[in-house]
Amino acid sequence: MHRITVSASVNLSHLFWLRSLAIIGQLCTIAFVQFFFGVTLPLPAMLFVIAMEVAFNGVTWLRVTQDRPESNLELFGQIWVDLGALSALLFLSGGTTNPFVSLYLPSLAIAAAVLPWYLTAWLACFAVACYVLLGFDNVPLNLDNPANLFDYYRGGMWVNFMVSVALIVWFVARMSRALRQREAALADAQQRLLRDERAVALGVQAATVAHEIGTPLSSIAMLTEELRDIARTDKGLQPYGADLELLDKQITLCTSALARLRSRASSAGSRQAVSEWLGPFVEQWRLRHPHVKFELLGNAPAELCLDDPVAVGQILTILLDNAARASRDFVTLRAYPATRAGYIDFEVCDAGPGIPVALRASLGAAPVESTQGGHGVGLYLAFSSAARLGGSIDLGDASAVAAGKDAAPDAGQPHAGARELPGTGQAAARPRKWHGTRAVLHVPARTESRAGAATGAGAAAQSSEIGRGEGPGRPDAA
Repeated sequence: MHRITVSASVNLSHLFWLRSLAIIGQLCTIAFVQFFFGVTLPLPAMLFVIAMEVAFNGVTWLRVTQDRPESNLELFGQIWVDLGALSALLFLSGGTTNPFVSLYLPSLAIAAAVLPWYLTAWLACFAVACYVLLGFDNVPLNLDNPANLFDYYRGGMWVNFMVSVALIVWFVARMSRALRQREAALADAQQRLLRDERAVALGVQAATVAHEIGTPLSSIAMLTEELRDIARTDKGLQPYGADLELLDKQITLCTSALARLRSRASSAGSRQAVSEWLGPFVEQWRLRHPHVKFELLGNAPAELCLDDPVAVGQILTILLDNAARASRDFVTLRAYPATRAGYIDFEVCDAGPGIPVALRASLGAAPVESTQGGHGVGLYLAFSSAARLGGSIDLGDASAVAAGKDAAPDAGQPHAGARELPGTGQAAARPRKWHGTRAVLHVPARTESRAGAATGAGAAAQSSEIGRGEGPGRPDAA
């Protein structure tokens, strides 16, 4: 993704360095012509013009250090000063007979690359007027040997041609590339804006539906409570007591989700350590899918914390729900520091059928009908929420990383499918050939103090024990 640059150094810094090189070239040319070609130049006047260029370039540098975008009129003034300084130097050194008179063209090419057409037209008119005036009035070159004028002129034209080519190729090519990158960044920003608008529309619809189901959910909760009370004395309902208790827990999850929605709308999320947040989150998610074999792998990073754990929890809930639908016998979650500093990765794996190739390009860009009956709205919202947090979601095949995970099982706890070595009593891992989906949520995380890290270590171990309730072995395909 390209980044839209709003700093004034985009074009002004290029003009500053070009003007610096021009000043150095002008001084070297004057010294070379004065001492080696025997040309007598009006040095005080020419040095005064160059001194004005140096002063103006100093002001330009001060402007470059300011972090605000340049305007077209500002760039117009910069190039106009360069054309004026060039005209003054040409007036003092032969006018149109000076071989460097065609240096007007690189300046106009630069103007055409960075300015609107009407401002470029004004600069072109100014350059043409200066060229015409230089043909009628100028300070003639004073040569010690006028017979060598043509040789000097041809040598100057050669140098002028090389300088013009270098300026046009270097500056105009760089400016064109910067403009193309800016256009690509704007197009990407428009695409993200469209995606966010879709997400907001879905969010509004979700909030409306949540508001509408509040009253029916309260009625269901009340009836469930009454049925549970009756089941304590009615022998006909006693066998359904466990089901009614599970139904009550599911209703509690729904009401807590509505409460989080109201809380999310009224207040911003608070920072929380990953090690402290992950355990309760896993425990709450397990209530949604009590029959799914789930395992929390490893310990959560104790030194990292999330700025918005509510949003991260919503994204992980969507990813875990999708994994639970794809594979009830194998769902894992692992949290670990990302390779990029300041980020954390949450890895969700399942042993389902995997992602169809036809859907991979569309996932996250728009709601997509899945092969398992889903509508893809949850995954689309997950991608949008991750982008809004400054993160991303990567979807791939879990089988690609299965060998690396199975190669190093936890000590003393061989994974399912391991076979025992004869006469040793030790389990040896065998190659896994299962397939599934691997979803990695990549979100920013901050590093908390060491004191907080020590406090969160115990919570991380506890959260791992919570998540291992029905730890599955990895499935094998015969």
